[in-house]
Amino acid sequence: MFSTSLISHLFGKFASTKFPTLIQYIINKSYAGLMHVDLSDFQKASKYKSLNALFTRSLLKHRDFDKRKDSFIYPCDSFITQCGTVEEGTALQIKGFSYKISDLLSDKISDELKSKLECGKYINFYLSPKDYHRYHVPIDMRVHKAIHIPGKLYPVNFTWLKKIPNLFIENERVVLECSSESGKLFFMVFVGALNVGKMDFVFDERIKTNSKKDYITYYEYGDVLLKKGEELGKFEMGSTIVMFFEKDFVNLTCQFGSHVKFGDLVATKV
Repeated sequence: MFSTSLISHLFGKFASTKFPTLIQYIINKSYAGLMHVDLSDFQKASKYKSLNALFTRSLLKHRDFDKRKDSFIYPCDSFITQCGTVEEGTALQIKGFSYKISDLLSDKISDELKSKLECGKYINFYLSPKDYHRYHVPIDMRVHKAIHIPGKLYPVNFTWLKKIPNLFIENERVVLECSSESGKLFFMVFVGALNVGKMDFVFDERIKTNSKKDYITYYEYGDVLLKKGEELGKFEMGSTIVMFFEKDFVNLTCQFGSHVKFGDLVATKV
């Protein structure tokens, strides 16, 4: 039986192939139609030289966003599958399915930092195959650590979230330890999924996902400062981003079950 990682690798090779113009046009048009991809902010499907280029498309023009210092913006176009408050070190991947945040973040994050998340807020962003797959910086921030944790590549849609209790922990992921300009702690966790051959990050090209590594890779940074709205990286297919905020840091403005757009307001500082 094929592993999910192998399936994703093979699909990635297909998606990266540049077929003859007519065949590529049919592939792109079929995918855009089947997945109901809204290309109003992007080039026409026929303009992309591969299916992967369509997946990872960039915006034609800069998108406006809330520029207030005390606001977080959505880092991506997505669907909110869950949001709430961390209780007893747990969060929900979907209603009825909780998991331990400590296991998700790994032992590369200290217990002291993990404890700051208790009673803090969290939010899950699901990027479906039809969504814009690039992610952006949600607030002026510093990145202190990046942790690549190899794992499986199960799908992260509702069916599979209900099927596998610890799916986020089972799947490959990249954890970013971040802080705001005022020093408040938050984490961004990028969870791989079936057919997500790669997750990449513009500030560090060394982070390589869906590779043959079977061990955790850890990166520590002296002074990586990123500005709100800048591109942070991209998924090569749909997946999930989970954000965790330390206690008494933010008030969420989002709602479970809503479709959101990169640039819109997700939270304000307390």
